[in-house]
Amino acid sequence: MRIEPNARRGPAPERRKKLKQHSLIDKVYSPRNLAEAWDKVRRNKGCAGVDRRTVQHFEKHADRLLRALHEQLKSGTYSTQAIRRVWIPKADGRKRPLGIPTVADRVVQQAVLNVLAPIFERKFVESSHGFRPGRSTHTALREVWKHVRGGLRWIVDADIKGYFDTIPHERLVDFVAEEVADGKVLSLVRQFLSAKVMDELELKDVELGTPQGGVISPLLANIYLHYFDAKMEAEGYVVIRYADDFVVLCRTEQKAREAHSRVKQILEGELALTVHPEKTKITHISRGIEFLGYAIQWQRSLYAIPRDKSVERFKEKVRNLTRRSPRRRPQELIRRLNPVIRGWGNYYRKAHVRKLFWRLDQWILRRVRAHIAGKWRNQATEEYPMRVLWGHYRLVSLWMLSRRLKAHP
Repeated sequence: MRIEPNARRGPAPERRKKLKQHSLIDKVYSPRNLAEAWDKVRRNKGCAGVDRRTVQHFEKHADRLLRALHEQLKSGTYSTQAIRRVWIPKADGRKRPLGIPTVADRVVQQAVLNVLAPIFERKFVESSHGFRPGRSTHTALREVWKHVRGGLRWIVDADIKGYFDTIPHERLVDFVAEEVADGKVLSLVRQFLSAKVMDELELKDVELGTPQGGVISPLLANIYLHYFDAKMEAEGYVVIRYADDFVVLCRTEQKAREAHSRVKQILEGELALTVHPEKTKITHISRGIEFLGYAIQWQRSLYAIPRDKSVERFKEKVRNLTRRSPRRRPQELIRRLNPVIRGWGNYYRKAHVRKLFWRLDQWILRRVRAHIAGKWRNQATEEYPMRVLWGHYRLVSLWMLSRRLKAHP
């Protein structure tokens, strides 16, 4: 029988089965990948898990512990330990759970992340900005800025209620399995998701969610919401998403109402999540939105400033560091203050903040002088003028951070 030249090539591309990634576990447990994973965990520092072994402890025994992880992963005997749960205060007075895996488990999660992230990065759509290479809150904000200026001024301002705590495990593993056929890697993902939680002295089973604090959790959260991203994009909606925080930008109010309906249908009806009824709304940019810590509004022109809550949280951190007790030497006080000022200032410095930053600078200077003087009055002003605190002591100035920068997120 004569074989046509193209017969060996298999079915046409549109009928060809989707290729999955096989034999990934050897890439996960390779000594080089484990060493790279450990280096990232070491640089990120972090707290000890339920075994109370710190990053410093792991570092002292790194060669032996990495060899042990290599052998366990290769033989299939690796098993995750329980996750230590701590509670972090939120701005509204409530608390959110933070899950802290052991250092060894963080290394394994990072090793799996190193292998899976490039596979899914090729799949993710442009509207997703959270925890991706070359993307950030600021790239998401620039997209919002661009589309609002382009006329998309009706907005669905959405919130997923308890997203990280309510992701269905098996559906998430199914989404991972769309790209990954290696059963051993899928088994590791299941272990990460189903690891027991140590809350104070009580050991609890987990049926939903991926713990915030786990190294691989941001990738898994993005994988689960990719279904939503892709579906909304296919239907022509402009979605800008960072992790579980997103907005849908529309040209008309009617289109925004349709988008709001689709958001609920997809997230609640197809992904078994909950759209927060109070925090999700349709609004116009003239009334303003709050997104990723910014208040964005159109009044004669488009502008962005830090949210009032963000300003208050920043001031509270400064207050805590500049209280009269315990007294600190100027150098020590400023050493503690500078990371707080620089981190907050760098996040907001491209917004419309020069006047705000100047007022905050003057307030910080008064707090610093009062702390040094040991009493709440301005007798330290002559001894510690602005030029001395900013120049000699190198106190970070918010206003200087904002200079010569174009005003937009």
